Amino acid sequence: MQPILIKNAQIVNEGKIIKGDVLIENEFIVDIAETIPSKENYQIINAEGNYLIPGAIDDQVHFREPGLTHKGNIASESRAAVAGGITSFIEQPNTVPNAVTQELLEEKYQIASQTSYANYSFMMGATNDNLEEVLKTNPKNVAGIKIFLGSSTGNMLVDKEEVLEKIFSNTKMLIAVHCEDETTIKNNLAEYKEKYGEDIPMEFHHLIRSEEACYLSSSKAVELAKKTGARLHIFHISTAKETELFRNDIPLEEKQITAEVCVHHLWFTNDDYKTKGTLIKWNPAVKTQKDKEGLWEALLNDKIDVIATDHAPHTLEEKQNPYTTAPSGGPLVQHAVIAMFEAHKQGVISIEKIVEKMAHNPAKIFKMDRRGFIKKGFYADLAIVNPNSDWTVSKENILYHCGWSPFENTTFSSKITHTFVNGTLVYENDQVKEIRNGKRLAFNR
Repeated sequence: MQPILIKNAQIVNEGKIIKGDVLIENEFIVDIAETIPSKENYQIINAEGNYLIPGAIDDQVHFREPGLTHKGNIASESRAAVAGGITSFIEQPNTVPNAVTQELLEEKYQIASQTSYANYSFMMGATNDNLEEVLKTNPKNVAGIKIFLGSSTGNMLVDKEEVLEKIFSNTKMLIAVHCEDETTIKNNLAEYKEKYGEDIPMEFHHLIRSEEACYLSSSKAVELAKKTGARLHIFHISTAKETELFRNDIPLEEKQITAEVCVHHLWFTNDDYKTKGTLIKWNPAVKTQKDKEGLWEALLNDKIDVIATDHAPHTLEEKQNPYTTAPSGGPLVQHAVIAMFEAHKQGVISIEKIVEKMAHNPAKIFKMDRRGFIKKGFYADLAIVNPNSDWTVSKENILYHCGWSPFENTTFSSKITHTFVNGTLVYENDQVKEIRNGKRLAFNR
């Protein structure tokens, strides 16, 4: 493999930005310096005026394979991910069939080994009756155990408290949870159905899947983790109130309970339902401006540790159904990093903090082997960002299999120009190269 020398980049790593060069040989970063002399056989990429960041690690995606491939698949969505500067992803178990046995889980790994443009891991799914299978999971090559405490695809709602306690007590793996209280949601939904029938106005979504539903579930999960000593990671926090549950007075490495926020909860509010409708219907719901502000505050003060996407594509036809039958979720991996760079342009967050929350911290939380940093000896998973390149999201440049984006018609002022996965240039100047060299992520546990 030809060595690649990235010249004159603004290198963003571990809270600092320094101008310099990075040399890639085979799969790894082999040198970082103010100036690295060029050699005849090097491929030179001049990154003058641009940022070089570690490839983002998205700890929560739904790439829909197997069983839901009319919405997306591992190839199509990982292709969109590398175009967006995301070089590693952790995919969730609510595919069809649900990944709730070791055999089904391994089948997903086999698909990814042949088709993924980015590095990958898959969560093992927990149910009310698969504890034995959950406990077989290998912590060195599986990211964690996923538990849905709110309704989801298939038989994946875990609502028996004795089962939850057994899982929390008996596994040493990271447990990731979707927290919404099902009883609260069902009661709220019944109330709005009585008033509006099946076509409930979207503006009530955040009141049906309410702050109360989220906080009740999240607080119970935190309480159980404290009781059992389990390693808990709560996905897609959506309310300001929930941020009270998390600590920022100890280093990340010492936290037993960590939290994630998703791009859509940092970008949209319930006011956007008027124009975006079901295109921004997510579970948990996009909530109020006050919640959005609270999430940003908690992200910046380190109560929230990770920014992710919860990328979950559906067809436009499915999304255009009435409220009660329109599915929740939307595609985000191609635009997540750039959306956060837009927030930087707006003065909300520093580039160093974006890298911390989208690369460093996911790597630390999941104890990934040599990922998430720009360091000698680490895998060369990198992205170059041009901070001064305006472009508008349109049907013509959307790479998701579903063909749409909640960011359609949004103009961003930064752009991913290059993405490297395991030392290979896989995306350059609006073109994804047909190189599927994503690797199964390994974990130092």
